[in-house]
Amino acid sequence: MKNIYVSIIAITAFFQFNHSFAQVKQAQNPIIFADVPDMAMLRVGDTYYMSSTTMHMSPGVPIMKSKDLVNWQLVNYAYDTLANVDELNLDNGKSTYGRGSWASSIRYHNGTFYVSTFAQTTGKTYVYSSKNIEKGPWNVASFRPSFHDHSLFFDDDGRVYMIYGGGKLRLVELNADASGVKPGTSEQVIIENASAPSGPNIGLPAEGSQLFKVNGKYYLFNITWPRGGMRTVVVHRADKITGPYEGRVVLQDLGVAQGGLIDAPDGNWYAYLFRDFGAVGRIPYLVPVKWQDGWPVLGVDGKVPQTLNLPASKGLIPGIVASDEFSRRKGEAALPLIWQWNHNPDNKLWSVSERKGYLRLRTGRVDTAFLLAKNTLTQRTIGPVCSGSTALDVSNMKDGDFAGLCLLQKNYGLVGVKVNGSSRTIVMMNASTGKPIEVQSVPITQKTVYFKAECNFTDKKDVADFFYSLNGQSWTPIGTQLKMAYTIPHFMGYRFGLFNYATKNVGGFVDFDFFHINDQIHQQQRK
Repeated sequence: MKNIYVSIIAITAFFQFNHSFAQVKQAQNPIIFADVPDMAMLRVGDTYYMSSTTMHMSPGVPIMKSKDLVNWQLVNYAYDTLANVDELNLDNGKSTYGRGSWASSIRYHNGTFYVSTFAQTTGKTYVYSSKNIEKGPWNVASFRPSFHDHSLFFDDDGRVYMIYGGGKLRLVELNADASGVKPGTSEQVIIENASAPSGPNIGLPAEGSQLFKVNGKYYLFNITWPRGGMRTVVVHRADKITGPYEGRVVLQDLGVAQGGLIDAPDGNWYAYLFRDFGAVGRIPYLVPVKWQDGWPVLGVDGKVPQTLNLPASKGLIPGIVASDEFSRRKGEAALPLIWQWNHNPDNKLWSVSERKGYLRLRTGRVDTAFLLAKNTLTQRTIGPVCSGSTALDVSNMKDGDFAGLCLLQKNYGLVGVKVNGSSRTIVMMNASTGKPIEVQSVPITQKTVYFKAECNFTDKKDVADFFYSLNGQSWTPIGTQLKMAYTIPHFMGYRFGLFNYATKNVGGFVDFDFFHINDQIHQQQRK
């Protein structure tokens, strides 16, 4: 009897273990715990492609690739620089934080990929096209006006359209190559009040249009945000692209909203959507879709599931973020795709070849504020926790220079080296209140210093701690804890950044030896 009892326990434990193991092997929501908002997605054969918003960053409109809807890798950008204007160049005291290019649309038509976006900064709509989405080159067409949150759409009859707007949604026909508005055509209102299905008390009118055609019917996805409620997914359907459209709420849970439909080769359907999640940004979710009476039914009993019947994530490193030793072999890109500049860079002032194995950032002008300084090199933070660290040689800095590691947002945090005369000081700046405050400084004499920032986004805790090291082994906390906040002026999750700017004299430079990112934090968080 005892042996039978032991066997039963062993068998039970085996099945419990395997059940747990199976659970681990499933995909989890969010599918990307990082700032990847305004996704648009398509499938070509067995490969998925996704575009997203990165606004004031350069290069812009990132293109990501996946074979399973869960594990994504950056493979390209639609543009290197959007335009050459003061706001995008951080010139003459101007910036375009929170603007730049917004929600994109991605399509595949007759062997060509199309990625379209629009920019308040320039007042234009942009359509980028390429036969090879991963390698380019991209052709670009730009035209006025700037069609807000548009959905590019190639219909079966060869005609090309954009649906756009907020609340009142409009349709305009484009040229066959999507290079501009078709001559002689005029816009028409197709839905007078697309917010109506979510009720009369609307804070954010319906926007974020994404149009799909399934079994001969048109399905238009939008987001609304009722006052006192949460972000909500509304779908309208019609037999003709011009309408009439009938609409309904298809998901209202956790504030997961804005996106569209994607089908898998096995016949399953999903909705790709995102959720505002505090300081880390707007993070992507997948929601299973069933079809009922010609309508997409999102979620499981109307809820966003925690797990999905898809392969488990292998992590966001190195597909979405990655460490960099700044060593380049012949033929390699100067900067991997995980990096983006804050606004347009001045390419004369940075290099990974002047000193082998280092990123060199030179100063080229005098700046009065960190947020207006050029050539801050950034990549995303990731949740639920992450750390970023770097080492830099400060021996060639000039009087007034400030260089180091940042967490970039309006309420930023910095740890770096400031030069005053012939003396160098490690400084931590904390802008949690919206205004930068120098909270601690430590004099140094050596030429190489190490910095680290640790972020905790667990349950929207949204705090970060900064550290320095003189040997790269033992770390010392510095300054005060940064309380991170997602602010509308920047409209973006926090980013790690490497920076160097001058406040007195130009011509100095620093050499960054590496940047390491990790999905763990090892230091004791401040209480």
